[in-house]
Amino acid sequence: MVMDVWRPRVFRPRSLSREIDEMERLLEQRSSGWPLRIMWRRIPTGEMAWAPSIEMYEREDGFILRAELPGVSSQDIDISMVGDALTINGERKPPEEVKEEEYQCSEMCYGSFSRSITMPTSVDASKVEATYQNGVLELRLPKAEQAKPSKIEIKTE
Repeated sequence: MVMDVWRPRVFRPRSLSREIDEMERLLEQRSSGWPLRIMWRRIPTGEMAWAPSIEMYEREDGFILRAELPGVSSQDIDISMVGDALTINGERKPPEEVKEEEYQCSEMCYGSFSRSITMPTSVDASKVEATYQNGVLELRLPKAEQAKPSKIEIKTE
């Protein structure tokens, strides 16, 4: 097994995300693929950023993508597709009935999020279906006709 050594670079605010991604990659690599992703990060401005967890798998006719979005209203989710890039934007709003000074502890993240995924093959954007149930967004992304495998029959004489 080849060992990668992580060497921190000079800190620059715009490279912080890249450094964290590199540390996560090395941790995952060392832990036999057990996911150690950080789903929210404290960024230099002091704000909290978060991103929903996703999973995507391929079927013969397309892809299924699921995103965990508990506490997010379907009206606060925007899905768009440009070329082979799928983007999910949205916002989880904090409860209005709780005042900031009343909190004793809060580990939940609120605010805007954005996730972009580059699809491995072309998708027919006009036939994408989205459903949202129990805090899980599910997208059915059918492959474009040119991306679907075609069976070639062998003629025998």
